[in-house]
Amino acid sequence: MHRNTVHGCDLGGNACRCSQMDVAGSRKAVVIHVPSRLRKAFKKIHVKLVTELEKKFSGKEDFSCYDVVVVATRRTVRPPKKGSAVQRPRTRTLTAVHDGILENVVYPAEIVRKHVRYHLDGAKVIKCTELCVVPFQIFLDPKERNNTEYKLETFTAVYRRLCGKDVVFEYPVAENA
Repeated sequence: MHRNTVHGCDLGGNACRCSQMDVAGSRKAVVIHVPSRLRKAFKKIHVKLVTELEKKFSGKEDFSCYDVVVVATRRTVRPPKKGSAVQRPRTRTLTAVHDGILENVVYPAEIVRKHVRYHLDGAKVIKCTELCVVPFQIFLDPKERNNTEYKLETFTAVYRRLCGKDVVFEYPVAENA
């Protein structure tokens, strides 16, 4: 197999980097950072790539419980100074970068709904059902529940490490009318 093609998908010059982080207990996560220009190519092979890497890591004794997450490398740009004619692209704002990372972390599941609540003093606070205080509550698509439910702690830890925000991932409860 050619070095720049994986599962028949051309990846160009693949300049990827990996990082390892602890999640909870004996679980660990491998975060693969891919260039943002190649994220569409990696989405095509994402499920196969992640499954094969998790199998490979689980075969080793040191890598007992490893979850693999693929994230596109994104960069923020400082807001332009007053009076400057240069405008930064919307994709380079801090909010857009954090939203993009969030979508990459939970892929192949889709984000159905986000809850962010604000106090009168401007602090972001969300109260979840377990009486804990969390700034963000993210609801994932229940169709992907079987594939992603065991990774919810991993998603939380990876997003906290990459963006510095505490997030709770849940699946929406189906309400019967």
